[in-house]
Amino acid sequence: MLWNKISFVNSSKNRKLIIFKLTKPTTPTVLAKELNLHRSVVSRSLLNLDKEGLVVCLNPESKKERYYKVTKKGYEIRKQIEKM
Repeated sequence: MLWNKISFVNSSKNRKLIIFKLTKPTTPTVLAKELNLHRSVVSRSLLNLDKEGLVVCLNPESKKERYYKVTKKGYEIRKQIEKM
């Protein structure tokens, strides 16, 4: 299972950038500016990472300014990728 998650993150440059850049709760808009990516690309990647349990939205009821953070599982995957 761990290798499936590592493969999932590594198979997308944007997902990998996001999982490493997301060191504190942040919005997709801020991440997009910091990574020089379109906000829709960041939002889509965050949704995919959320579905895999690697990030979580802290305020899903909000329509604007949603904050995301890396989950414990996401940190574990990030550490494994760093070791590679």
